Amino acid sequence: MIDLHYWPTPNGWKISIMLEECGLPYRLLPVNIGKGEQFAPGFLAISPNNRMPAIVDHAPADGGPPLSLFESGAILLYLAEKTGRFLPTDLRGRQATVQWLMWQMGGLGPMAGQNGHFVLYAPEKVPYAIARYGNEVNRLYGVLDGQLARTGANVAGADYTIADMAILPWIRTHKAQQVPLEDFPHVQRWYEALLERPAVARGLDLAKELRAPALTEEARRALFGQTAASVRGDGHRAT
Repeated sequence: MIDLHYWPTPNGWKISIMLEECGLPYRLLPVNIGKGEQFAPGFLAISPNNRMPAIVDHAPADGGPPLSLFESGAILLYLAEKTGRFLPTDLRGRQATVQWLMWQMGGLGPMAGQNGHFVLYAPEKVPYAIARYGNEVNRLYGVLDGQLARTGANVAGADYTIADMAILPWIRTHKAQQVPLEDFPHVQRWYEALLERPAVARGLDLAKELRAPALTEEARRALFGQTAASVRGDGHRAT
């Protein structure tokens, strides 16, 4: 059994999709990031970066005690290796998959997150920031579109892999990112095809009722007002 510490966000969806695709039994443990539950001592023991998702595998392959992991990319790699699925075993296929997983972790996710913050959540509009991150997200969509044009199939090649699972949830936010998907036809083709996968649909639907319709002041403080004190046992006060 795997404990899934989760909230319905793009990073959370990566892992819920992977668990559904693999058919692994898991127990859902919601982490309400809008109420600061990611700073609870019990969760910090699992995820010291105070971010979800995180997992605890109660049956690791080495037969040892439960194994906890944080960082969505690391979790995807772990689950792929545990199950022998969605990560090619040949040298070139594996490296292509890992490259595009890291592209999402280091590029698309952080840049789309910053773009979304300044477009949707910043208390005042900052034109430079909106243009800076909006242009970078647009560039990254262009990179992805070019790669999908070359493969004609999935991100890392013909096979569906953890790279696709990592990237898809961030493309799902294209409307909030103010990215016209029709400007990137290869991304649109790939995205719409993956939404037809039953496991993807189940992963995206997991606990969707928990998503808040609007950002409260409490959530704003929990999400955007944290400092080092938040993870030093001083509570989750904002400064």
